[in-house]
Amino acid sequence: MTERKIMVEEVESVEAPPKARLDDAGGEQPRQRDYLEGFLSQKPAETPAGEPGGDLYDAIIDALKEIFDPEIPVNIYDLGLIYGVDVTQDGHAVVTMTLTTPHCPVAESMPGEVELRVGAVPGVGDVEVNLVWDPPWDPGKMSDDAKLELGML
Repeated sequence: MTERKIMVEEVESVEAPPKARLDDAGGEQPRQRDYLEGFLSQKPAETPAGEPGGDLYDAIIDALKEIFDPEIPVNIYDLGLIYGVDVTQDGHAVVTMTLTTPHCPVAESMPGEVELRVGAVPGVGDVEVNLVWDPPWDPGKMSDDAKLELGML
């Protein structure tokens, strides 16, 4: 094995490299310094109330998170039983949901409870709950919080 040496040279100072200038950028018109001014002064667009991130949509999701499966100590939203929430501009809400199994003991009462809780959210008019079995529910639809609560993570 050959020994390699690194040569070190001590110097008093090093000449700083030249700074880039906007005038040196080339092209027909150099980029102006305030090109971000308009972008930074814009306000974020408001999310419609019935869309994800909107106030009404979020209030409906919060109401769904207050409904718990009687056999599993996790709310129906985190269990993955809610397949969709659609809200029209006039406040009509359509909730598409399933249950863990068609033979679930709350199969008859759970959609009614969802309808009552979502209908109690301020700003919601009519509520329609669609109970579907396709695709079938499976534990993979649960949120990480639900899996953690049930010791599956």
